[in-house]
Amino acid sequence: MHVRVRLDGANPRRWHVALLNRLSGLPGLAAVSVDAAPGPDGWPAQADLLFRLEALIFRLAPNGSRPVPPADLAAWSRPASPDLVLDLCGDAVAPCPVWRVAYDGGLGETGLLASLLAGRVPQLELLEGGTAVAAGRLGSDYRGSIALSFEDALTRTATIVAAALRDRLAGRPGAATPAAAAAVPVRAVRIPVSRPARLVARSLVGRLYRLCYHAPHWRTGWRALRGPDLVALGRHPADGWQVLPDDGRRFYADPFPLAVDGTTHVFVEEFPHATGKAIISAVRFGADGPEGPPVPVLEEPYHLSYPFVFARAGSVWMVPESSAAGTVDLYRATRYPGGWVKEATLLSGVVASDATLLEHGGRWWMFATVRDAPVGAPPGSGCHHDALHLWSAPDFRGPYAPHPANPVLVDPSFARPAGRIVARDGALIRPVQDCAHGYGRALSLARIDRLDPEGFAQTILNRIEPGPAWPGSCLHTLNAGGGIECIDGSGRASRLRARLSARSGA
Repeated sequence: MHVRVRLDGANPRRWHVALLNRLSGLPGLAAVSVDAAPGPDGWPAQADLLFRLEALIFRLAPNGSRPVPPADLAAWSRPASPDLVLDLCGDAVAPCPVWRVAYDGGLGETGLLASLLAGRVPQLELLEGGTAVAAGRLGSDYRGSIALSFEDALTRTATIVAAALRDRLAGRPGAATPAAAAAVPVRAVRIPVSRPARLVARSLVGRLYRLCYHAPHWRTGWRALRGPDLVALGRHPADGWQVLPDDGRRFYADPFPLAVDGTTHVFVEEFPHATGKAIISAVRFGADGPEGPPVPVLEEPYHLSYPFVFARAGSVWMVPESSAAGTVDLYRATRYPGGWVKEATLLSGVVASDATLLEHGGRWWMFATVRDAPVGAPPGSGCHHDALHLWSAPDFRGPYAPHPANPVLVDPSFARPAGRIVARDGALIRPVQDCAHGYGRALSLARIDRLDPEGFAQTILNRIEPGPAWPGSCLHTLNAGGGIECIDGSGRASRLRARLSARSGA
């Protein structure tokens, strides 16, 4: 198969080159070429001004949207007739099938820009005629920045295009569905003159806020389970939550309770604001709650979080998130709740968030969201929250093989894991984070309808938000064990108060 990519030759970008390289490496694809004539609408100069202002104000380093010289496309200048055209502009005409990239119905990069400026979470559809051969909602780690949201969306666009083309080459039907809306070409978007001023004001407010507060400062909530849990309730309990105390100079998040030999410990991410690097700590719970503050049990040179702990084969095991290292690692406790030693690297070369294990159907499954960018890639190189990948293995120690349909889901509202998967009334219930409008803004409960080597499907049953029972702006993890149930979410902690406490010895 020969694929031709129609792009705006008047405005070639680094992401175009990355996409061409990625497609050229797909097995079974004979050739990739470009049609680099100028696009039909042009790119609004005001958008470049906005991007430059954001780069200055927020100290950004744009990557994928950065322009490249037209000579960088020379390697793909082939005159042969294509079998498929990937249309990034919305104006391609060809005797062969054409895949058009649409964002909320608007074609090309101007369609993406219009969606972001309207405050939407862009819905990408890869359209062939009136049918969407692939689709997904595009998340961003940086919802406050149009420039970085734009780059995250372009990175995930490449993910979806490559996966759809891989399926076409393999003869798989993909996710063909009727298009959500007729694709209408979008003219160049005029950016309001007031927008740069608002960005400056927002930046100043943010800087003042960071001088006074740790942002974010997460809190861990807990309660004794004496009745239905959150999965059964589908809402906050009437008796509310108690908060695991902290000293204001650190926060505790990602709680995982586990009972071993009749004793319950809660494992948490401990994040000292002074170091900016998290470790894993544990606190013992008695009849009246925590018996002292959490105590560090595992530290690495890189950031650790989401301590997925479980008992199996006569030992206690942990799979903490170590996406900063580009691995998913398995640890075993030699002096529980401490003495953790690394037993295996389950995955490597992947930026995977919140790996969650499940034994089902005679195999072990791993759920995680994957950032489609290498370790250490700059902001705007892909989102951590929107692309769910699966792996399976005959044993929890591996070896793990990727699901052939990865990513099995692209949607920041329902992809990222939020705790252990639980069995309930013959069904598997998966807590998921809703990150569509910011990291960990709400918690949803999803029923797994299909999980096998050929496919995955889920249905959202409930959505639980912060509110009077859990004040704050986020709700992001749910786990139960040992007679207690835990959640977490963000709050505020005054830097000034912490400094005064440190000086007074409080």
